[in-house]
Amino acid sequence: MASFLQIDSLTKSFGDLVLLDKISFGIAEGERIGLIAPNGSGKTTLLNIIAGKEGQDSGAVVFRRDLRVAYLEQNPQYPTEITVLEACFHSDSETVNVIAEYEHAMESGDHSNLEDILSRMDHLKAWDYEQKAKQILSELKIRDFEQKISELSGGQLKRVALANVLISEPELLILDEPTNHLDLEMTEWLEGYLNRSRLSLLMVTHDRYFLDRVCNEIIEIDRKQIYTYRGNYTYYLEKREERLLSQNAEVDRASNLLRKELEWMRRQPKARGTKSKSRIDAFYKLEEKANQGRVEGDVKLSVKASYIGNKIFEVEHLYKSFGDLKIVADFNYIFSRYEKMGIVGNNGTGKSTFIKLLLGEVPADKGTVDVGETVRFGYYSQDGLQFDEQMKVIDVVRNVAEVIDLGDGNTLSASQLLQHFLFAPETQYNYVYKLSGGEKRRLYLCTVLMRNPNFLVLDEPTNDLDIVTLNVLEEYLTNFRGCVMVVSHDRYFMDKVVDHLMVFEGNAKLKDFPGNYSDYREWKEIKEWEEKTLRQTQSQKEEIKKPIVATKPVEPKRKLTFNEKREFDEIEKLLPKLETEKASLENELNRGNLPTEELITKSKRISEIISLVDDKTMRWLELSEWM
Repeated sequence: MASFLQIDSLTKSFGDLVLLDKISFGIAEGERIGLIAPNGSGKTTLLNIIAGKEGQDSGAVVFRRDLRVAYLEQNPQYPTEITVLEACFHSDSETVNVIAEYEHAMESGDHSNLEDILSRMDHLKAWDYEQKAKQILSELKIRDFEQKISELSGGQLKRVALANVLISEPELLILDEPTNHLDLEMTEWLEGYLNRSRLSLLMVTHDRYFLDRVCNEIIEIDRKQIYTYRGNYTYYLEKREERLLSQNAEVDRASNLLRKELEWMRRQPKARGTKSKSRIDAFYKLEEKANQGRVEGDVKLSVKASYIGNKIFEVEHLYKSFGDLKIVADFNYIFSRYEKMGIVGNNGTGKSTFIKLLLGEVPADKGTVDVGETVRFGYYSQDGLQFDEQMKVIDVVRNVAEVIDLGDGNTLSASQLLQHFLFAPETQYNYVYKLSGGEKRRLYLCTVLMRNPNFLVLDEPTNDLDIVTLNVLEEYLTNFRGCVMVVSHDRYFMDKVVDHLMVFEGNAKLKDFPGNYSDYREWKEIKEWEEKTLRQTQSQKEEIKKPIVATKPVEPKRKLTFNEKREFDEIEKLLPKLETEKASLENELNRGNLPTEELITKSKRISEIISLVDDKTMRWLELSEWM
């Protein structure tokens, strides 16, 4: 396979913080690589360096010459005054650049380089660029091409940026969280599109189903080092577990040896200068190995939920709409104790508004929401907590509480709680602005859970969280002794956490489905198949019921003349004879002992027979039509 990209000894640091330490890896044609690492490990920084948007301290990033590369940023930015279609021309791709050159040549009248421009336009198929842009935008459910960027939602903006990179038809596509802000339908569309394409990929995503179904290689950044797994996400999980067990065994061995070496070091007289230098060096290496501790940090969400009574809350005859957009209409529901509801649906169907209605943050047009006296909400908003960027991490937590009650008489200090959320002591005294997007999300989650809620309302909690944090959050929610209502486009997360779905189908149509997302997807496919079959059956019945329309009578088939009948009979007798003669000649020629003149004669004859058989067969078929 041809090499597309090679990264050698790449190092990147911010002050004393070393993110990447001499990492090396390559991407070959056809490889689809998923990049996995904890939040704050430098995933986005690495992608920005590869895309040329950020510099490295040392090392090299080398692309194959003339390689077409496209980069989907985690938070794409466009001028707010341009339209959706104009945004598709707002890139640095080769195709867009040559279109700009052509338009400039036409407007200025300078045709000195026009021949070269036209040649490149043909090569890049740039004449069809606008049509391709409209086609992909339509497939991504963006149909108002003149809509201003400033009017788009986060999900719509992500889809415009996605269309922008796909229409450039790159050979290597770099994606940073491509499924963030995409609804489930669009995520599955992108999954199918990438699987059908021949693109090579390097992507960061926390969507584990997406990783499993799209990637054929996983690269993990762990403690500034690179580990490569030649398989999908399932394979990665298996092999990573083996690696961690091996590393932990090495740490145990190093710790045991260190104890023995420590005894030897202490026995040596301090004034004695004859200690083995190699053994002393080995001691310090062992100490470094043992002090690494066991691999694998853990987010231990051990905060207990407060008591929740039998009455949770009841919704009666709830109505809400914004103009022609209906969110709910005559909605009734009674929440039960320990219920875990997942909310799914396409973007724009009102999922976040529905949550705010129930929490009283948005007033209903009509109807009541009666909340039980013991209910204590913990609301994780999609917009996130607006931190003071100049505050220290530990002060954010202390502003909520100095001491956290775990129940059963147990407590945690603010610092101890942060350590449970993978904030090391040195990180706790960092300013908030130094945290990555995922670390800020984790800190926000910490401030929500530490209030001991018994009803968790989570609006897109999985965006920007790393896979380790997601796994532990899933375990926490599974064992949570309270109610959970969660909006998420992470299919894997929903499958593990919820026991039923509230599906928003649009125009205030809600369906309560008794199962997780995979169950719902399977049911939906069966239902769509049944509906398609029913439509086909009805169509066939309608065809049968159609009145018979008089048509022009079919002319009687002509009969063979006397001479044609005799010719037909002669061909039927001749064809078997020709086949027999052909077979006989083939046997004689295959023996290889014929004299030269006879060999030439028989070769000519077999050619004549083959031609004659073809002619007579065609004539026989023609005459047989009239028999």
